[in-house]
Amino acid sequence: MDEAIRKARVLIEALSWIQRFRGRYVVIKLGGSTLDDVAAVNSLLVDVVFMATVGMRPVIVHGGGKAISSAMTAAGIAPRFVAGRRYTDLPTLQIASRVLVEEICQSLVDRINMNGCRSTGLHFGTENVMTAEKLTLKGQHGEVLDLGHVGHVTSVDVDTISRVCSTGTIPVIPSIALSPVGHRMNVNADTAAAAVARALSAEKLIFLSDIPGILTDLKNPASRLSHVTGDQVRALIADGTIAGGMVPKVEAALESLDAGVRKVHIVDAAMPHSVLLEIYSDTGVGTEIVP
Repeated sequence: MDEAIRKARVLIEALSWIQRFRGRYVVIKLGGSTLDDVAAVNSLLVDVVFMATVGMRPVIVHGGGKAISSAMTAAGIAPRFVAGRRYTDLPTLQIASRVLVEEICQSLVDRINMNGCRSTGLHFGTENVMTAEKLTLKGQHGEVLDLGHVGHVTSVDVDTISRVCSTGTIPVIPSIALSPVGHRMNVNADTAAAAVARALSAEKLIFLSDIPGILTDLKNPASRLSHVTGDQVRALIADGTIAGGMVPKVEAALESLDAGVRKVHIVDAAMPHSVLLEIYSDTGVGTEIVP
């Protein structure tokens, strides 16, 4: 009986959050090492199905860099990086398109459907929802760096995403966009998720990470910051506390907040049901970033 009462209290705690977020968009970025962890992905997808069932409108945006690199190695193509970004020639683009759309996206859709909820992939093979322009970077001496078929998202088809979500269907969007003339472009999944969240004016943008949030000491999980403002995050980048692969995530987070996303969360993908705990509990388990 005590256990039954405890479960009831958990549901009551979640009730106010369920009522508050009903009908709101939440964009979840999935990628990196998380995709290699079957248990973590299954836990996330159960969370996403729960969110859709209680009236939220979850949208998944995913990458798959490790899987692309593995497929390139199998094809005898050496991955090449320019300024930390994957150089995408035509053979690499073909592999990335296949891995992201036919393998990862379809697998996520199938697993969501198996959990009793409708899902569909939104991409160049079904309904494309991301348009991109060629991305160029400048080197240390001001020279233009060519990244090949790499783009940055310039527009998002909100009407299509809204239509899909209105039927209770969960959209899964791989990080492949189309140029204005229909050419495929590889896009960074973090910035793609941020672009989708901005376009939808999402209630939340959630980045799944291999650490439990923003840490002031990477070797100490207890140093997690549970709540920070945009200005505090900028200061942490400036003093080097936030560094490496976390920088693009938090920069995308800041851009999203500036564009109207209410909160950005960074949570540990390895913790079971971390997304539900972050959204529907009073304390949370990751780092929330607010304007």
